[in-house]
This record gives sequence, structure tokens and C-alpha cells, in this order.
Amino acid sequence: MLPDLEKALHQHQAVMAGLLELQVPVNKAIDAMRECFANGGTIYACGNGGSASDAQHFAAELTGRFEKTRRGYPAVALTTDTSALTAIANDFGFDRIFARQLESLGRKGDVVILISTSGNSSNLMETCRQAQAQGITTIGLLGRDGGELAKVVDVALVVPGQRTSRIQEAHIFLLHHLCEAFEADNPYV
Repeated sequence: MLPDLEKALHQHQAVMAGLLELQVPVNKAIDAMRECFANGGTIYACGNGGSASDAQHFAAELTGRFEKTRRGYPAVALTTDTSALTAIANDFGFDRIFARQLESLGRKGDVVILISTSGNSSNLMETCRQAQAQGITTIGLLGRDGGELAKVVDVALVVPGQRTSRIQEAHIFLLHHLCEAFEADNPYV
């Protein structure tokens, strides 16, 4: 039996409507990113699976363009360098694949966005610890109850949903909203 489109749309709409509860942390995330860019910093993003794709999508929107032609913002998806990922996983373990890159590239005042539908990915927890040791602001784009990451990140954006697919749909919406905020008030135009 095919999934019911109307039911899926209602689930999507309910999760999206729940995002209104995130206005305060969303504004905190925008402020942190704005401060990072104003001080010459870089935004990093990472996640696993579909969240890795979202990290890449977000970095591309910032460095390229979202909807307006403008100077690019410095952004890096820590999910894209297969040589680094495999070498780090081989030499230091999978939990260090993003943390080790951040240790090498990140600077105090940068921002890292950790994307996880469960909030319990051990490699993202390790990346959060690394970021905090370096003075890098941590933003968790999470789902369900936010998991362990929600307890330790500087800003937790916890999507109020249970299904991975609906959470991921909301994550991409929130990432687009962050891009839109920068293009609306962009010193780089």
C-alpha cells in the first residue's frame, strides 16, 4: 500500500508549525553567525548521512549564493574531503573525523553547526568537545528530544518531531532561513 500523501503533508505541516517555538534560539544562532562573519571567522558544518548532505548544501549556499548575488561567506562542510575523512578515521577513529579537521582549521570565534536528527552521534559529540576547547561556538540542529548534544551545545535548535524524514525537512528549512537572514542584512552585497 502506498503512503498517504495527505497524512504525510499533515505530519510535515505539524512539524513546521512547531518551529515557531524556536524563534529565540534561531535568533541566537543568527547573532552568533553574524558575529563570526563580522570578525572574519568561518562557519563549519557537519553531520552523518542525510545530515552530511545538509551540511554541504548549507556551506554551498553561503559560499556561493542563496537567492542574491553577493560576495561569498566563508563556510566549510567538514563532510566533503574523502581523503581527510578516511585518513582520520583510519588513524584516529571514526569519532574524530570532524573533530580533527576542526582542530586543524578552526579558530576561536568561528561557528560549527552540528546536524543530527537524534542528537546522539558520537562523532558530533567529539566535535562539540573539540570546538568548545578551541573557543568555537556550537550550534546543534537537532531533532526528537535533542539527545546528548542539546545538553552541551551553545545554541540548540531542536525540531519538535519524531520521524527522521520530517526532522530533515525542517532542518533544511531552518538552514535556508539562516541563509535568508544573511542575504536580507548582508554587508557583502
